[in-house]
Amino acid sequence: MTSPLIGRIHDALPQTQCKRCGYPDCLGYAQAISIGAADINQCPPGGAEGVLRLAAITGHAVKPIDPDFGAEGPRTVAFVDEDWCIGCTLCIAACPVDAILGANKRMHTVIEAHCTGCELCLPVCPVDCILLENVSGEATGWQAWSAPEAQQARDRYEARSARLAREVQEQEQRLLAKATLKVSDIAEHSQHTDPAVLAKKRSIIEAVLERARAKRKPAD
Repeated sequence: MTSPLIGRIHDALPQTQCKRCGYPDCLGYAQAISIGAADINQCPPGGAEGVLRLAAITGHAVKPIDPDFGAEGPRTVAFVDEDWCIGCTLCIAACPVDAILGANKRMHTVIEAHCTGCELCLPVCPVDCILLENVSGEATGWQAWSAPEAQQARDRYEARSARLAREVQEQEQRLLAKATLKVSDIAEHSQHTDPAVLAKKRSIIEAVLERARAKRKPAD
């Protein structure tokens, strides 16, 4: 359960999920700030206004954005150059808010209204067909990013995280069912006929299944 302090810090972050702070997501950064493992000036998307908000919550001194983590700038949105896109889907997998549509070997498209400008799609593109466009002019940090946009990004990130976790669980269930079927009739699913070999294979599979079931069992 998230502590009230972590919740307040998390609420003050722009939710771009860009990882520039050095943590896997905004919540991870909030948790690090709460225990003193990270400073309040590691979020370029939040900019100076973000530092002020975090200082008010934590009591830490206001300071400029640490240049080691980037610089405050305008809001950007990614777009795909359709003449170069090869449909590899790597950018789709990298996008933390599911803002990119496309399929394997088909051109991808960025949904501008959902893009947070995190730039995580840029380094994974093998043909450098993704570019950034300034959509806020001279406005930077929280002046270029609204609370509703931050909430939308947070909702989409959490929905994506839940979907990925669900897909992993479903894949584990499929593998478990497949293994259970094999162990129920090991002779039918093996090229071996030696009873001793089949018994050994059965014991190995049963041990794997037991570990898998124990892992899936909810903690008391």
